[in-house]
Amino acid sequence: MSDLPASPREPKPGLYRHYKGNDYRLIGLARHSETLEPMVVYEALYGEGGLWVRPAAMFRETVEINGKTVPRFARIED
Repeated sequence: MSDLPASPREPKPGLYRHYKGNDYRLIGLARHSETLEPMVVYEALYGEGGLWVRPAAMFRETVEINGKTVPRFARIED
């Protein structure tokens, strides 16, 4: 039996647009090696690209822009 918490099922791999307009490919979900916090691994699809990680909860959260609540990352591919 594993002591690991259940892995999140969201967000799913695919293409996402950041609220500032840049596109990213979500590669998959991972865990922080020390805290086991669910993390999102994603790749920038602009400039020189590069791989990034961000807590899954932060990836899924909303932000307020000009008085409007929008997702930090919105899926652009089904």
